[in-house]
Amino acid sequence: MKLFLPYLALLLGLFPAAAQELRPPNTTGAKHKKLFIITIDGFRWQEVFTGADPLLVSNTDYVRDTMLTRQLYWDSTEQGRRKKLLPFFWTTIAQEGRIYGNRLWGNKVNVKNFYKISYPGYNEIFTGHTDAFSSPNLPIENPHANVLEYLNASAEYKGKVAVFTSWNVFPFILNETRSGLPVNSGYMPSADKGDQEAELIDSVGAGMQKSKTRHDWLTYLTAKEYIGQHHPSVLFLGFGETDECAHAGRYDLYLQEAADIDRMIGDLWYLVQTDPFYRDSTTFLITTDHGRGWKPNKWTTHGFWAQGSGDIWMAVLGPDILPGGEIRSRGQVYQKQFAATIASLMGDPAAPGHPPGKAIELPVRWSPALLAGQPEANRVVAGQ
Repeated sequence: MKLFLPYLALLLGLFPAAAQELRPPNTTGAKHKKLFIITIDGFRWQEVFTGADPLLVSNTDYVRDTMLTRQLYWDSTEQGRRKKLLPFFWTTIAQEGRIYGNRLWGNKVNVKNFYKISYPGYNEIFTGHTDAFSSPNLPIENPHANVLEYLNASAEYKGKVAVFTSWNVFPFILNETRSGLPVNSGYMPSADKGDQEAELIDSVGAGMQKSKTRHDWLTYLTAKEYIGQHHPSVLFLGFGETDECAHAGRYDLYLQEAADIDRMIGDLWYLVQTDPFYRDSTTFLITTDHGRGWKPNKWTTHGFWAQGSGDIWMAVLGPDILPGGEIRSRGQVYQKQFAATIASLMGDPAAPGHPPGKAIELPVRWSPALLAGQPEANRVVAGQ
């Protein structure tokens, strides 16, 4: 059944026929801010910045067809490999946005919670808390208010926040019962009854063998249909199959899922740039919940016991963000800062100190310092 998903994607218009046209940023301040938060579960910084791992891509313990996998993702240079794996990242984002977390340059993004597994990671991303209650990846209601909840409670964004995720534990991580957020996770059907395309997507999901993680294609198509119908101002889109493939020891499928997600993010960016509601007023914040072991025999797992599990990355792209490409200056930011950063990107509609933590300082295009001609410390050559 999974083989049908690319054909469903084509049917519903996943791949635009024309190349993306980049427009100048909206500088009038007249447009309402929008934000799409996208997570790629358990996707290592190594693949983001160096592409297919030389120690894994030809390893028959983890790759079924090494010749084909090398044809798809291998290049003699790190820059070539990463661009083959993630072309949207290393063209559009590298040219128009900023990518943090290449530890080879001393630029670090890290998890702060002890556990370095999914529930604590997403709790840290959305609440700014790093406490111990959330250690198991179990459906336990999160006592902490999250930044999406704060936004949805504000006058400006009330009823304009939506969540679509592949992993079925998110209704508990975001405490849907308390927060009132509309959360579509796992194999939940669409709430848009009578929408023919939504019903088609649901029918495909209904025919699949159910698991805790829905196929990312279905999550994306469900979200995309909702976006077209309802135009939320804040959307969280959580992909999950990279982590599932890694735990299964399938490096070939791990790369395939990452490439598919890069394609979906590119398609989503095309959608917002061609929709007047979103064009020139929408920011993408893309990250992961945790890293993975860095040794060749440890990449399948993660947690406090696996070195490298706290090493993550972040990318940001939007009309107000100063382009910087791959950030090569030494620096350190933490996952616990993401919630405050999300609030800051939306204009901090909640009370001061909610959510907790200090927002990441993201250089903007039209800051007073830049207009005064002062140099921007993190600027680098994009797309290298």
